[in-house]
Amino acid sequence: MLLYLADYLMNFDGGFRVFHYLTFRAILGALTSLIIAFIIGPVMIRKLSRKKIGQSIRELGPQSHYEKAGTPTMGGALILIAIAFSTLLWADLGNRYIWVILLVTVGYGIVGFIDDYRKVIKNNSDGLSAKAKYFWQSVIGLAAAVFLFKTAILPAETQFIVPFFKDFMLDMGWMYVVLTYFVIVGTSNAVNLTDGLDGLAIMPTVMVAGGLGIFAYLSGHVAFSDYLAIPYLPNAGELIVFCAALVGAGLGFLWFNAYPAMVFMGDVGALALGAALGVLAVLVRQEIVLMIMGGVFVMETVSVMIQVASFKMTGKRVFRMAPIHHHFELKGWPEPRVIVRFWIITVILVLIGLSTLKLR
Repeated sequence: MLLYLADYLMNFDGGFRVFHYLTFRAILGALTSLIIAFIIGPVMIRKLSRKKIGQSIRELGPQSHYEKAGTPTMGGALILIAIAFSTLLWADLGNRYIWVILLVTVGYGIVGFIDDYRKVIKNNSDGLSAKAKYFWQSVIGLAAAVFLFKTAILPAETQFIVPFFKDFMLDMGWMYVVLTYFVIVGTSNAVNLTDGLDGLAIMPTVMVAGGLGIFAYLSGHVAFSDYLAIPYLPNAGELIVFCAALVGAGLGFLWFNAYPAMVFMGDVGALALGAALGVLAVLVRQEIVLMIMGGVFVMETVSVMIQVASFKMTGKRVFRMAPIHHHFELKGWPEPRVIVRFWIITVILVLIGLSTLKLR
C-alpha cells in the first residue's frame, strides 16, 4: 500500500526510492508486525481471559498439562492480524503471489477459528469435525493450486525441482495441482500437530519462514538465481515481505507464548501458519527443502501415523504417546527441555536446507 504512496512522493524527493528495495520493506514489515503483536497482545489476552475463552485439555493428554486448562487460547488471531496488516502495508499489492498467500493464510485461519470457537463454547476438545475441517482445508488448498496453475506464466512456476540436481526440472502438468494441494493441506496439519507445548510450534515456523524467505528473495533476483542455478521467478521476491511479517508476528507472539504460556495459538494460528509455509514452498518451488527445514513438523506427523498404524495392526503402541513431543515428556523430559531441543533441531535443519543452494 505504502509502495504506491512512495511512487507518488518520488516526484518530489528521490529519497523515497528506498521503498523499492525489497530488503528495506522486509525489515519494516518485520518491525511493524512485531510492534503490532506487542501492542495488541496484552489487550487480546485480557479480553480472552475476561470472557473465559480458555484451553480445554484432552483427557488422554499428559497429566502435567491439566494445570494449563483455562489458559486463554485463539491467540493465533494476533499473529494473523499482525501479518495481514504489515503485509498489506509494505508489500506490492499488484503481486498475485502476495494475494494468494494472504488469502490462503486467512482462509485457513477462519477454519481454525471456527474449530477453536466450537471447542471453547462446548468446553471440550472435539471442535469442528475432522471431516468438515478437512473438507474446507481441501477446498481452499485446491482453489489456490488451480489458480496458480492456470495463471502460471513461466514453465519454472509449475516444474518440480530437486535441490541436489542443477538441471533436473520435471514438467508436471496437472500433477502440479495435486502436489500443491498435498503440500498446503499436509503442512497445515503438520504444524497443528506440533502445536502441543508452549512455544514449540511458533519458533520452528518462524525459522522455516525465514529460510524460505531467503529462497524467495534469491529466486526473484535474476543474477542470484542464475548464479545459484535455481529457477528465476519474477514474482517470488516480493514474498520476502510476507515472510518478514510472519517472522515479526511470530516473535511477538512468542513473547506471550513462551513457557509458561500466557496464551495459546489455537487452530486459528496453527492451521493458518502451516498453510502459509506450504504456499511459500510451492511458490518458490522448494517443496523438498520445506520437508528438510520443517523436519520437526514431519517428525511429529510421522510419529502419529506410526502410532495409529501400529495400534491398529498389532494393538501395541510404538511411542508412549503421540505426537512425539508427548513421548519425551512421559520419558521424564521437562517441557522446556523438549521445546528448546526441538528448536535446536530446527536451526540445524534450516541450515541444511539453506546449504542446498550450493549443493547443485
